[in-house]
Amino acid sequence: MVNSLNWLLVIGVFASLFASLFFSYKSRRARDGRQRGMNAAKMNIFMGVMLMLVALLFMLVYSGSTVKVIIGTLFIVIGLFNLFAGLRNHSVYRSMK
Repeated sequence: MVNSLNWLLVIGVFASLFASLFFSYKSRRARDGRQRGMNAAKMNIFMGVMLMLVALLFMLVYSGSTVKVIIGTLFIVIGLFNLFAGLRNHSVYRSMK
């Protein structure tokens, strides 16, 4: 059960990593400012998800010490910040004409 959860988290990390790279590339290549912002917002969303999944994987795979819990919590906080910033930016750019 735990082994399958670890593999599921690893697959999620790699999927969000590739999605983040894809939208980063699309954001840098876009000519339109609105499209660039939409792609950057999607990149932030996937990066936030990736950081949270890495933190969960880090906390589940290794035994809990104080330093590992602090680092995992820090990754979750940074991931949540990226996720909410990306969602906010996505809603702003989506409402633009």
